[in-house]
Amino acid sequence: MGALSRARGSSLIFEVFRQEKKGAAFAHAGSVEAPDATFAHAYAHEQYGRRQESEALWVVPRDAIHEVHDFHDELHQTYHRVDGYPLKEKLRLARERAGGTAKSVDALSAGGG
Repeated sequence: MGALSRARGSSLIFEVFRQEKKGAAFAHAGSVEAPDATFAHAYAHEQYGRRQESEALWVVPRDAIHEVHDFHDELHQTYHRVDGYPLKEKLRLARERAGGTAKSVDALSAGGG
């Protein structure tokens, strides 16, 4: 697509990602069309940064972005997903252990006092 877009109007499409606050994740803000990276940076700054609404910008040629579709879980490691990790069960067991420990400590302190 890069060669085709350059042949048509000798400009490229750049995708712009912005960070709203320091430490926040970057989110897609939009696209700019520019003849090169220098102009793309200037256009992105003007469009998405001039009103101080962005902490930082990423300007990336559209051709450099690659979509990933295949996620194979050959080992069936469900801990990668929240629904596959038995957190509620582990919390219940930890609370039971803590409750049992607290009762033991109370019994010892009452009898040993």
